[in-house]
Amino acid sequence: MANDFLDNFPLWAALLAIGIAQFIKIPLHFLTTKTWMWSLMFSTGGMPSSHSSAVTALSTAVGLREGFGSNMFAISAILGVIVMFDAAGVRRHAGMQAAVLNKLVDEFNHLLENMKVFRARPAQEKAKKLKELLGHQPIEVLIGGTLGVVVALLVHPLF
Repeated sequence: MANDFLDNFPLWAALLAIGIAQFIKIPLHFLTTKTWMWSLMFSTGGMPSSHSSAVTALSTAVGLREGFGSNMFAISAILGVIVMFDAAGVRRHAGMQAAVLNKLVDEFNHLLENMKVFRARPAQEKAKKLKELLGHQPIEVLIGGTLGVVVALLVHPLF
């Protein structure tokens, strides 16, 4: 039973692709901002897409193991397309909405600060900002997907 888990090439390819994609975000951020941001290792969004890396590594590994004409490959490929579409579509737009809402939050908090002299009721708690970096630009999805295929192809000989 434990050997089945340790020998699960698609699982390890996908997990490794996630880890590599998340790690890559740290030096890429450093190159653009000259600051280390280690929290990117566990964040969503950004370059490259770890979601895309995971699902393409999974699909590639399933295709290599079971055959690219197998039902299992078809399932993983369709799942991958849905995840990547969601990463570049719905989640990206949710991030854009969060940016707009955060601007409203800033303006609301500013209004609260300015109204302190007119306070007739107890102080209200400041509104909290939403996370804006949720989804991906299409290029981030493409690079993440390519990374996943490469990881699966490089890891395949080990299994």
